[in-house]
Amino acid sequence: MQALDEQSTPFNKYAFLRDMQDTNETLFYALLVRNVEKMLPLVYTPTVGEGCQRFSEIWRKPRGLFLSYPNKDRIAQILSHPRYDNIKCIVVSDGERILGLGDQGAGGMGIPIGKMALYTALGGIHPEHCLPILLDVGTDNEDRLKTPIYVGWRHHRVRGQEYDDFVDLFVNSVNTRWPHVLLQWEDFAGSNAARFLARYRDQLCTFNDDIQGTAAIATATLISAINVTGIPLEQQKIVVVGFGSAGLGITNLLAQFIQDTGVSAEEARARVYAIDRYGLITENGKDVHPEQQPYARKEQEVQGWSSQGGEIALLDVVRNAKPSVLIGVSGQPGAFTQEAVREMAKHTARPVIFPLSNPTSRSEATPQDLMDWTEGRALIGTGSPFEPVNRNGKKIHIAQTNNSYIFPGLALGIIASKSRHVTDTMIKAAATELIRHLPTHKDKDGSLLPPIAEARNLGRLIAQAVGKQAIKDGQAQVADEEALNRELESNFWEPVYESYEHKK
Repeated sequence: MQALDEQSTPFNKYAFLRDMQDTNETLFYALLVRNVEKMLPLVYTPTVGEGCQRFSEIWRKPRGLFLSYPNKDRIAQILSHPRYDNIKCIVVSDGERILGLGDQGAGGMGIPIGKMALYTALGGIHPEHCLPILLDVGTDNEDRLKTPIYVGWRHHRVRGQEYDDFVDLFVNSVNTRWPHVLLQWEDFAGSNAARFLARYRDQLCTFNDDIQGTAAIATATLISAINVTGIPLEQQKIVVVGFGSAGLGITNLLAQFIQDTGVSAEEARARVYAIDRYGLITENGKDVHPEQQPYARKEQEVQGWSSQGGEIALLDVVRNAKPSVLIGVSGQPGAFTQEAVREMAKHTARPVIFPLSNPTSRSEATPQDLMDWTEGRALIGTGSPFEPVNRNGKKIHIAQTNNSYIFPGLALGIIASKSRHVTDTMIKAAATELIRHLPTHKDKDGSLLPPIAEARNLGRLIAQAVGKQAIKDGQAQVADEEALNRELESNFWEPVYESYEHKK
């Protein structure tokens, strides 16, 4: 820790920790597990963003598996190596949409490495069972292509049918090599993320954290805010800015929870106002995808809303719909403007505002600005960690609405139950278990989420809830809850040095 503290910048600390992870995994995880709150921003968001941008600068030793397009005919052979015999879970990315930073090519490997570190630190999954994979299909980032030390395939991105065939070849090879492996999709471009999840979710055990993990944590944090405001979920008016795969995932899960209160699916969807790059999504709007259509507003309903005579912008929606909740997954810094937030605060006593885009530089607004623009009344959750904000002379902690509360425990529950597939109800079970432990059940002035230092213990509880749901859904390959608990125990690793004995 002393050596870490002597590093001058967060990036230098990130590089120091990556070297430690490659040199002494037990020490790395012991440090991480005992200092979660301090370490999480260094090994994951926001510092991992710069880690991906500068990945080639600090690459020292191989970690994770790069599957390059020119080696497409050798994927099965590469995966067959005995070193991969004990793999139980995979995080895979193609590096095209890294956080809010865009295409980082092979540098995107920093995300699967970081995610798998949290599988171990917060989910207790042994590192020997974890395999980060980067599908290196090239990059359209000219800075990366021009960098002499770039570690990836120096080629523009393969797209279209060739790309789809490559992904299909990868999935089939994985399925053959490890019939029961958990495959997590991470930081694919929005359109690819949604369609790959839809295409493969019934073929193997798989989920997408950007879609489903984000949905679970956002829903839990909103429920926590509702504990404070007292306004029932079914009465909330929710604006979602950024309606790609993450925004759609959040909205679909929220709609499920709203339906649980007794309203119809149509009424639940009507509580949401979805905004993409062309403004409010309407029936005849520009470039509306089929999966977005259920949330498109009728043209007559929003007639006259646009103040500019064209697209219906966030401010127009706030003025006319008078929302109580504002969620951002747009990757656009400053998307939550002062005018829109002040307008929102006119119509609701405690505005609930979640700028969830990562890293910090991509946040839709800063917590301090949101607190100032709402006279200290906003309930705020952010995707990346921020310093405490000043509210009426007092320092207030801002809850980090981070997927790391969800996906490590979700993964452990899937592995322990030996689930064949990941169902929507298993994702919902993860969110529901976190909701049971919200501080705002007892303290209306408390943080919206439990301390991140408790995430490892929460991971075990979420894993148990997910495993029990897998049994209920008929997806588990363990006989009962007792067998599940045995598997949970045997799959939960503590970072302590192994004992060795010399055999002559």
